[in-house]
Amino acid sequence: MTGAAMEMFASHRVAASTTVDEAAAVLSEVFLPVQISPSAPGPGLRMHLNALTAGRITFGYMRFREAVRMHTAEPVDYHLDIPVRSQMTMRAARGTRFRGTAQTAGVFMPGRSVELDCTDWFAQVAIMIPHRDLQTELELLLDAPTSTPLEFDTEFDLTTDGGQAVMQAVRIVDEGARRTSGPLSHPLAVRSLEQVFLHSLLLGQPHNYSTALDMPRGGSGARSVSRAVDLLRDDPVRPWTVGELASAVSTSVRSLQESFRRTLDTTPMAYLRRLRLERAREDLITASPGSITVSEIAARWGFLHVSRFASTYAERFGELPSATLRRTGRP
Repeated sequence: MTGAAMEMFASHRVAASTTVDEAAAVLSEVFLPVQISPSAPGPGLRMHLNALTAGRITFGYMRFREAVRMHTAEPVDYHLDIPVRSQMTMRAARGTRFRGTAQTAGVFMPGRSVELDCTDWFAQVAIMIPHRDLQTELELLLDAPTSTPLEFDTEFDLTTDGGQAVMQAVRIVDEGARRTSGPLSHPLAVRSLEQVFLHSLLLGQPHNYSTALDMPRGGSGARSVSRAVDLLRDDPVRPWTVGELASAVSTSVRSLQESFRRTLDTTPMAYLRRLRLERAREDLITASPGSITVSEIAARWGFLHVSRFASTYAERFGELPSATLRRTGRP
């Protein structure tokens, strides 16, 4: 996304408002209560909003014709505001004001109202992440309960690896939303996308638990790996997360990951992707001619990028998935 700011989530239009009251009502319903005031006198306020929910995360794209100021109520959840056209200044309660651009987003914590001052022709991606879900994902990564609330640095540099990973997840949601039978229609794909997004944010943006996440942990042994492998092979269609898998074999996330690396030279989720790749090949081989497409099979098994799926498939099996499907369709 650049200054040109193509419209995102376009197939999920929520509203096109022409007054301040209409715009405030729509944003309050989708995200949180907000007060809006035009920066200059004018006949109205033209706002456009697209929004959808992918799993537990709400993604929105909003644009304003006129310059506006917004003041939110105290949020219950975490919010990520990503300018994609023009600029705005942002400030959370008790925080300092900073400029948001296509390279600098804002991460806002529960319980702190936010002030946004936007230029005309402004557009942004707004993301709402449930407080409890993000805290739970952090505890799974830490292998321990958290004693204090998660506190991010407010300014998010989108040029970092973590910022790029978050933006890639946003683009995947946008691409998936454009297709009725795309990744967002498959639970495995949605769950994978959720975890990618949450982990990208937790590992890519500094917060008060970043140091603890970087600390090495001990291993759990081959027995836990063996039990985890059995669970994955028995039920590869289940939307596993590494935290759920570690809990199922009574060990910690870090310990299970280290044991997988030590005994199998891989990670639990990479092992699961390999299993799903094998199952996808089985589906391609057994498919009836003309009954299904490569993209549908890829999405069924949680592969969000068809091109990346094809590349991985070809590397492992020596042919493209489309070639497998064509061959099985011949008399």
